[in-house]
Amino acid sequence: MDSNRIVTSAVEKFKESVGHFTEELKTIRTGRANPSMLDGVVVEAYGTTMPLKQLANVVAIEAQLLQVTPFDPTNIATIVESIRNNSSLGLNPSDDGRVIRLPIPPLTEERRREMSKQISEKAEECLVRMRNVRHDALNAIDQLKKDKSIGEDEASRQHKKIEELMAESRKEVEDKVKQKESEILTL
Repeated sequence: MDSNRIVTSAVEKFKESVGHFTEELKTIRTGRANPSMLDGVVVEAYGTTMPLKQLANVVAIEAQLLQVTPFDPTNIATIVESIRNNSSLGLNPSDDGRVIRLPIPPLTEERRREMSKQISEKAEECLVRMRNVRHDALNAIDQLKKDKSIGEDEASRQHKKIEELMAESRKEVEDKVKQKESEILTL
């Protein structure tokens, strides 16, 4: 493997880590109704566990209200139970036999701090993954240098490139954290 492939691979892995972090952020409540809040909900239906979005249509009909319309009305009870049992959401669904309504209560100060802490934990997990990617890439470049596949200057250039990519990715994660925290703290 040459040094350019190592850097390209690192770029892909950094993007993957940031993308995964972005998807995790979508599941954290902000006090506003957002259909992606329910992306992590799995429902026991038809003898297997399935993601909610495979069983129902989820829309935000108001700023503080989500509506879940099951494709098969016989699944309403299990969907309601799955949403109610998901402690990270803290939602209390109600149904009328056809649709499920999820009022999104305003966040308490304690809940806001708790969510802010969750965001920080997810950000740290992402940064750890990115540090591991950087570490692996730098080690691979050092191995190429040791094997005399690349010279000292090339190794130094690639090290610098990887460090720059790490800094860019870290900044992107920090920006996403600030944005999500401002959403949570906005009343």
